[in-house]
Order: sequence, then structure tokens, then C-alpha cells
Amino acid sequence: MTTPPKAKIYTRTGDQGKTRLVGGGCVDKFNPRVEAYGTVDELNSYLGIIRNLLTESKTNPLFNADLETLQNELFNVGSQLACEDAQISAQLPPMPMDAVLKMEKKIDVMEAEMPALHQFILPGGTAIASHLHFARTLCRRAERRTSELHHSDPRFQDALIFLNRFSDFLFVAARWINFKNHQPDVPWKKNS
Repeated sequence: MTTPPKAKIYTRTGDQGKTRLVGGGCVDKFNPRVEAYGTVDELNSYLGIIRNLLTESKTNPLFNADLETLQNELFNVGSQLACEDAQISAQLPPMPMDAVLKMEKKIDVMEAEMPALHQFILPGGTAIASHLHFARTLCRRAERRTSELHHSDPRFQDALIFLNRFSDFLFVAARWINFKNHQPDVPWKKNS
């Protein structure tokens, strides 16, 4: 039995500022769809950095596993965003709406452990919390790009819901990591 030849990583499509979508369509790299799934990919890559920091610091392996699950869900979101064709989209992994409920439950559990928040806080604290805050901003950008895409393609309502809840999850997770490390929230001083 012969092994099929390896596919080359380079296609040269990008040399002209174009990229292929799921299903084969070719669009400009600045297309709103590419912006949306590209930002989801950026967020997913950044979560890999956070998971590495969690592993190195031996911080909460269960939380690390939660992030790995959410990375997989982000791939589902990204594949849907990268697909123009509704029939092909129906064959891809679905939008992870059960993950939204799971995130809400985890948010509730984390918030129950911490003091209530009554003011805006500055992003920061421990290194991991700071990275989680930055991931939240990437998630918000992915949400904005997806919202732009949703404006012309209403199939992405579930992606918007997922990304919105995910940014909430990341914000609470950053506070929670700080709380677990006895690092208090730093309130925004409006007149400093």
C-alpha cells in the first residue's frame, strides 16, 4: 500500500491577497468573514499560551481542561464562520450552544466564591489573570467582527451568543484567578 503524497502547506493563493473558504470559495484576506474567523483563530492561539502558563505553574488543571474544551468549541465557531455555503455549513460541527450553558454555570460557580463587583476594575493582577484579561479583549474583537458578518448573514446569531458569553467567562475567570491567588481587584480611579 502506498502512502498518499503530503499536501503542501503553501498554496500561493495568499500571494495575491486571497484566501480560500471552507467549501472552496476564494475571497480577499480583508473580507469580513476572514476577519471574523481570523480573530477567532487569534483568540484560540492566545488561549494556548494561557494553557501553557497554567500547566507550567501547576494552576488548577480543571480550569486548564475547561479552556481546552473551549478551544475545541472555538474551532467549531471558526469553521462555521469560514463557510459561505449553508449546505456545507450544515455538515460542519454545529455551533456549540451547549457550551454557552456550561460557561454560564461555571461563571456562576466562580462568582459565588468571590466578593460582588460594584465598580469597573483595571485589567491585571497575576500573570495568568492578565493574560485572561487580554484574551477577553481578543474575544470582544472576534465578537465585533462576527457581528459585522452577522449583519449580512443571520446564520451567525449563535456565534455571537457564544463569543459574548465567552468574553464574560474570561473576565470572571481573570478575577477568579486573582481571587484564588489573594490578588485583589484594582478599581478604576476616575479622577486619578
